[in-house]
Amino acid sequence: MNLEASNENLYNNADSFAMAFDAAWNDSNLRNEKDKTINQKIQLAFAKIETHPFLIKNPIQAKNIALFRIKLLGLS
Repeated sequence: MNLEASNENLYNNADSFAMAFDAAWNDSNLRNEKDKTINQKIQLAFAKIETHPFLIKNPIQAKNIALFRIKLLGLS
């Protein structure tokens, strides 16, 4: 599923990215992938939102936000 196709409001900012990341994470049911590392799970979620403007222009910040969201929301 391409999450971006269903979301017409993608912006080059952290809030838009966080919402897209959360949706990609939940859509992939990554919490239950116990055999994968956090980095592997993040890469799987990023693949679903690979054309998000924030991820493209700020990959390091995007990864930091992803790690923060995982910790903040207990997604791991």
